[in-house]
Amino acid sequence: QVQLVESGGGLVQAGGSLRLSCVASQLTFSPYTASWYRQAPGKGREVVADIHWTSGRVYYADPAKGRFTISRDIAKNTVYLQMNSLKPDDTAVYYCARDRSLWGSRSPTRDYDYWGQGTQVTVSS
Repeated sequence: QVQLVESGGGLVQAGGSLRLSCVASQLTFSPYTASWYRQAPGKGREVVADIHWTSGRVYYADPAKGRFTISRDIAKNTVYLQMNSLKPDDTAVYYCARDRSLWGSRSPTRDYDYWGQGTQVTVSS
């Protein structure tokens, strides 16, 4: 069964850290991009970070720059999101997804063909 399974979410105080993981089963990210996006209650989907699976090239949305780090373990078919200096505004359900877009032609909404069930991140003030 093709699936992406996220883990690592939880409740953390502002300024704390979390590391999210996403394991892909029966699916490879190559030659596409692994993406983390989030959705807060009452808000739309927001891309957080991308990593091109084969080149390792990364992209961060402005809210993530300087605080979040996306990485991947090709052998484990796993993508990570290290989140530091968390803020209450980071509270959301975080999803990983596979983006089929060409790196240089990605739309703000990307072109996701698979995504996980999400993991809740709650940052208290």
